[in-house]
Amino acid sequence: MTTAGPIQPNAQDHNPNNLPMKVAAVYDRVIGASLARAWENVLDWEHLPHLHNSSFSSLKLEDAGQWGWRARTKGIPEETSPETLIELVVDRPNSRYVSRTLEGGLPGMEIWTYFAKADERKTRIEVEFHIPHVDDDGAAKLGSLMLGLYETLWDEDERMMVERQTALDARAASAKNANESQIDLGDAKELTSKLPLTIELAGKAVNIVQIDGEIYAYSAECPHMLAPLSDVPVDKEGCITCPWHGYRFDIKTGKVTNGKDLSLSPGLEVSITDDRHVLVS
Repeated sequence: MTTAGPIQPNAQDHNPNNLPMKVAAVYDRVIGASLARAWENVLDWEHLPHLHNSSFSSLKLEDAGQWGWRARTKGIPEETSPETLIELVVDRPNSRYVSRTLEGGLPGMEIWTYFAKADERKTRIEVEFHIPHVDDDGAAKLGSLMLGLYETLWDEDERMMVERQTALDARAASAKNANESQIDLGDAKELTSKLPLTIELAGKAVNIVQIDGEIYAYSAECPHMLAPLSDVPVDKEGCITCPWHGYRFDIKTGKVTNGKDLSLSPGLEVSITDDRHVLVS
């Protein structure tokens, strides 16, 4: 994709179109994630309709880069939700970003988010909701709605960031177990009564499942951004879908099925010994 940047002139300025604005509400909290994870989350447009599927039904990206991103989104339900063009612009020197509605519901609305380091693994966030063309009563009502929405969005984002940090930490710690190449899961008949099951091999989580009488092993971690896959059910086509970004993988082959250039790793093999023990390697 060729990145053109924001289409809003003076996009890092407050109210560049000089609209009659009111601050409808201010939301602040401390999240249990570092600044690095928080900024990573800001630029991650792809997770919106998957992680936040109770708020967004679809997203069509128009442009993205280190400056931010712009996309057309729809809410819930998709059939009756108006399309909204959102442009998110990052202002890193001032540790802030703005999400601006260019088209759709509440055009001209600006949502300014400020970051401050609270600890190595904690970030303070403050969100201001600036809404144009509303009176005090309208601002209060919309502000209350936005506070409820953002409470949910940040709860979901925080969980994702914490889980990703945990996976990154585990990867660093697993290096000492990298030489472990095989594990014996015991008697096949006894094992099948316990499936699905998550084990650890070479310091990494591995899911063990049975489909049509066959036992399969696959990584319990999405190769995209390390989303945990242990609790993701296998569908009737033998595929799992990442809960963060919607990447869909065939667990038998590890290949992605919805057009992404990824595969589950590592490649795992299941074998049955002469004494009916299940080996995963």
